[in-house]
Amino acid sequence: MKLSLQSQIKLFPLNIRKDQKHYIVEEINSGDFFELPKMGVDAIRLIEKGESLEKIDLELKTKYPDSPVDLEDFVQQLLELELIQEVDGETVHIKTKDKVERDYKWIPPQVGRFFFNRLTNKIYIVLVVANILFLIMNPQLFPTYRDLFLFDAIMANILIWMGISLVLVLFHELGHILAVRSYDLPAKLGIGNRLFLVVFETDLSNAWKLRSKQRNVLFFAGICFDQLMLFIVFCLQFFFQHSHSLILGILGLIVLDIFIRTIYQCCFYMKTDLYYYFENITGCYNLMENSMQYLSKWLPFIKKDSSTETFDGEEKFVKIYSLFCLGGITLTFSLFIFYFMPQAFYAYSKTLPELLQPINNPYFWDALVFIGQSLLIAGLLLYSLIKKRMIDYSQRKVPPMT
Repeated sequence: MKLSLQSQIKLFPLNIRKDQKHYIVEEINSGDFFELPKMGVDAIRLIEKGESLEKIDLELKTKYPDSPVDLEDFVQQLLELELIQEVDGETVHIKTKDKVERDYKWIPPQVGRFFFNRLTNKIYIVLVVANILFLIMNPQLFPTYRDLFLFDAIMANILIWMGISLVLVLFHELGHILAVRSYDLPAKLGIGNRLFLVVFETDLSNAWKLRSKQRNVLFFAGICFDQLMLFIVFCLQFFFQHSHSLILGILGLIVLDIFIRTIYQCCFYMKTDLYYYFENITGCYNLMENSMQYLSKWLPFIKKDSSTETFDGEEKFVKIYSLFCLGGITLTFSLFIFYFMPQAFYAYSKTLPELLQPINNPYFWDALVFIGQSLLIAGLLLYSLIKKRMIDYSQRKVPPMT
């Protein structure tokens, strides 16, 4: 449907709130959020008042003489994003709010506030400092790739690592869920990916209902719980330092897992929790896309995206974040070189020859299960990549009205 300045339109109910630089617009029925500059918000408010598009176009050109105004194109974008309910009295689309399953509303907000309040937020900072001091004073606690291999059987090592990693990831996401519930908002847990890693992720889209400072609590909640767990494990390592080696081995594996995921948080180019924090404090909500566009000038293997656009004043943040992206890539290669590649080489060099053993040899089954686990993880990764690609294709964002 093509709109013109002679069209009469009616929007779905919108909630508009001033953010750091621009405005966050929430479509109440669907829960979708958009960022708009003041000119776009002025246009929406005039539309909600029932003003004709011709009058709105003239008023905006008078109010913003130094900015190009293309109201017809802007309204067409609103239509494509299904924000328009009626055109010339004819219903365009009836939106219904999707039912949010497993929204964790059964968790009382008071429980969330017990873990995330002014006092505990300071305690988490103290824990970070304490964990660093633990490593400085006890360098033998620093994890190595060998910490993954507790037994001769690779199957046993992988099963224990997968179980521990699953518990730790869920504990990390529990932090996000409790932080969301502390503001009495619904939370949703899903599956996604970061590079080759299959990850659980908490949907924090409802964070846009909060002020910028409040959103930071939600972004850091998972890291806070990671540091809490790491502090507990360091204390246990100190307590059981003369105990059974298996106990110390399991504790060391926990440290290794948390250490790798903490380093991974610094890989900003994968949109980690730290990325969203940096995005939030700068007020640049397309920081990743704009930085990739900026880096594509010097790195030809990065695909250019002409749909991205930088708001005024964001250029310096884009340049700074571009350096963070390059630093994150360096960290990723470091993890590959010092942890993932040695682990993979050791594991496959131990298991692949065992596939030549007789079928009644337990190490044959050890190798077979390990290869099966590898294929399962690869399948989950492929699923999450396809799902992410489909979501990215279906989602669009209203660009600034120019």
